[in-house]
Amino acid sequence: MRKLLSLLAILFFSCKGSQTSSEKLSIEKGNVDKVQHSIFQELIDTSNLIGSILIYDLQNDVYHSNNFDWAEKGHLPASTFKITNTLIGLETGVIANDSMVFEWDGQDRWSSAWETDLLLRDAFHLSCVSCYQEVARDIGVERMKDYTSKFNYGNIVLDETSIDNFWLVGSSRISQMEQISFLKRLYQSKLPISERTDQIMKNLMVIKNNNHYKLSGKTGLSNENDHYNGWFVGFLERDEQTLFFATNIEPKDQQIRSGFIIKRKEITILALNSLGYF
Repeated sequence: MRKLLSLLAILFFSCKGSQTSSEKLSIEKGNVDKVQHSIFQELIDTSNLIGSILIYDLQNDVYHSNNFDWAEKGHLPASTFKITNTLIGLETGVIANDSMVFEWDGQDRWSSAWETDLLLRDAFHLSCVSCYQEVARDIGVERMKDYTSKFNYGNIVLDETSIDNFWLVGSSRISQMEQISFLKRLYQSKLPISERTDQIMKNLMVIKNNNHYKLSGKTGLSNENDHYNGWFVGFLERDEQTLFFATNIEPKDQQIRSGFIIKRKEITILALNSLGYF
């Protein structure tokens, strides 16, 4: 943590408002520019992690990352799938509106924060697994397959036995590149959904909104066979700029997971700051 705080101080004072040339390792010309950044790798290394930070600058059509190979790899979507699950729930009527309440059944849950009645927004940001398992079961296999296909959302594998956990365990996969493609279509209102669903979802995703920026997103965490993988995906709106991000990380040592959960957001914010966007 001390190393990460030191790096934060360096980034804040030396990189704020501009991108330093020393961060840029290579540029690959293709359909879009891809710029590799050593500072992103430093953020990951000093946090005892492995993985990739991927940021897409919409206005300049440029991808920024430390590891584009990792960004192409598929991983379980974990709770980032709550974005898609909510969209489908709203479109099918399983989720009536943004005032919907998930009633607690009195059973013990993994998190004490879930052991109460939760409004949709709280269930979303607190990542209430049992709440969204209920939504998935009510949507059903066929409708879930139909919508994830129409959304072109990763590679989703599910059946009757996995309808309420396929995003947490099993063969479903989505890459960081695919996450950003999906989020970009959501942001630009290009998904096959109603305007009502579109607006509810965008309002629901907001984490922080002030005079300087609006941050929207969702975290995710999977633990399959004691192997942890974490996500933070979303977009940052600032002035006339929009930055999409998809961070996917794992503990360097799966036996040492101290602070892993909070680092998903922490290093993403630092990466955005290093580019002068925060």
